[in-house]
Amino acid sequence: MIKLDTSENPVKIVYLGIGSNLGNKCLNIENAKSKIQSKNIKILKCSSYFISESWPDKRKPKFINIVLKVKTTYSATQLLKISHLVEKSLGRKRSKKNAPRTCDIDIIDYDRQVINLKNINLILPHPSLSKRNFVLLPLFQIDKSWKHPKTKINIVNLLSLLSIEDLRSIKQT
Repeated sequence: MIKLDTSENPVKIVYLGIGSNLGNKCLNIENAKSKIQSKNIKILKCSSYFISESWPDKRKPKFINIVLKVKTTYSATQLLKISHLVEKSLGRKRSKKNAPRTCDIDIIDYDRQVINLKNINLILPHPSLSKRNFVLLPLFQIDKSWKHPKTKINIVNLLSLLSIEDLRSIKQT
């Protein structure tokens, strides 16, 4: 049992990106949300679904992505482990980098903290988030005042740095 709102386990606000480009993508995402909630992680906001090209290889199946704003008492490392367990329970097989997958969960922002634990591949905020339309657009939808924890650049300015091609290549469903 996790204690909420205590000094030992203070509540953290976290943004998670969830994507899928294999199988029933929407169902995979809904199942991921359900499994996340079953781990005593409260979903505060959820973006719409966004369809985007697979990156970096556009020939692979398109992704459906969302961003969640959640409340948790888990540490960043605990949350990473839970994310990997949820991915695995939904059939994710870790093969080569950027291979198609049933579920991909990224910690985008962990309570506005800058974390660099290369030994477990946990670098926060997510190092590529500023370049990813499939993160920035859903994030903007749920939090128009969000600022990058490291650079302090607000979401509106980050979106303005994306190319017109990047902005046009993603569709909200």
